[in-house]
Amino acid sequence: MGAGRDHMERGESADGGEPEGTAATAVEGNGEVSRLWHITLSVSGAEAPLAEVRRGLEQLANDHPFLLTSRYADDHAEIRYWEEARDLHDAAAVALRLWGEHRSTARLPPWEIVGLEVIDRETYHQRVAEGYGPLPATPVGVHPF
Repeated sequence: MGAGRDHMERGESADGGEPEGTAATAVEGNGEVSRLWHITLSVSGAEAPLAEVRRGLEQLANDHPFLLTSRYADDHAEIRYWEEARDLHDAAAVALRLWGEHRSTARLPPWEIVGLEVIDRETYHQRVAEGYGPLPATPVGVHPF
């Protein structure tokens, strides 16, 4: 199955944007309102074999189908995805745990987080409309830089 079909089955839009059928906000089981946040997580560290980096990122994407796209080199990577959370603090907390919590299960390199961007849905769409920021047409999947 190709990446295009795979992400459609996971509920993501064909252009790598936000998941289809999701509203700007949703009410959680406890009555709190959650929102969609676009996450860009950057990690870096000592060089690792490219094949191992790719395999680890593919495993992470397989384990967690919310990941939209990953780009990588032998000493750094960038992961982009949508997170549903009550506020920016919750979205950032989840994002900051992602790499460390899945380092062993996905056999990811022992890299550290060197960057994190968390923006709300409106800001993401405003940036795209103004011609800057991450483009939604970035192919879904794991790709070299």
